[in-house]
Amino acid sequence: MQDIRGFPARLGALLLPGALWMGLPQSAAASAPVKPDMTAAGLERLAHRRVFFGHQSVGGNILDGVRGLPDAKAPAIVEVKDANATIPQGTLAHAFVGQNERPETKLAHFEQLLDGGVAKQVDVALMKFCYIDFTSSTDAKSLFEKYRATLAGLKSRHPGVTFVHVTAPLTTVQRGAKAWFNELRGRPVFGVGENVSREAFNALMRQTYGGKEPLFDLAALESTQADGTRETYEVNGRAYPAMVPAWSDDGGHLNAQGQARVASALVTFLAALPESPASAKAGP
Repeated sequence: MQDIRGFPARLGALLLPGALWMGLPQSAAASAPVKPDMTAAGLERLAHRRVFFGHQSVGGNILDGVRGLPDAKAPAIVEVKDANATIPQGTLAHAFVGQNERPETKLAHFEQLLDGGVAKQVDVALMKFCYIDFTSSTDAKSLFEKYRATLAGLKSRHPGVTFVHVTAPLTTVQRGAKAWFNELRGRPVFGVGENVSREAFNALMRQTYGGKEPLFDLAALESTQADGTRETYEVNGRAYPAMVPAWSDDGGHLNAQGQARVASALVTFLAALPESPASAKAGP
């Protein structure tokens, strides 16, 4: 029997394609499919904004989804390597921040870029961790406190920037005979312990920022099926969210369907943000 955080894991969902829904938090960004006209309107509004996005591979998947949106008014997607580079209106600027499996380096790099000049040129900034930054033994509370402190500092130093918080992405969980066999032999079952850690972090994000500051609930999007039902599994009678298998081909990265889904939601979310003083910044 597998141990997660010191307690035995009874994985009631491993042999079933779905599991009991037990009140996992919903997100406005994930409550319903985004209509094409809303996405088009969002793209048009983003043509007048400057956004900076710090990420790694799943963020790259999302940007691929933005590139694939069927509208000629999509923002220019430009990688930032020099913090002092010019960022024109209508740009979704981005950078591959830090190193995977070392989330603190992502916070430090994101902070360095914004303090180094990016914040002077953008209206909106966001960063996300990757699913690979979390293991079954991750101290989610400690990582969240580092995130909270970093973002609080950035907000105080750059009041003209709207900072968007993003929940950590999920993975699928291994199910069926292989999962049962791994549990029987005491081996880790893919996604189970890791998603528990991700959900612990995401719960702190929702508790701290939900309804108070902009929060894009990527995890809720990834764990919501096309019909609105949730993909969950059980550990000791408690439900945890997991990536819907239809949104990924490898269990972690977004496939074409997942990219389009998240990209549409993100564009609509960013476009709905209120104007900030940064929108008056000078630039081409």
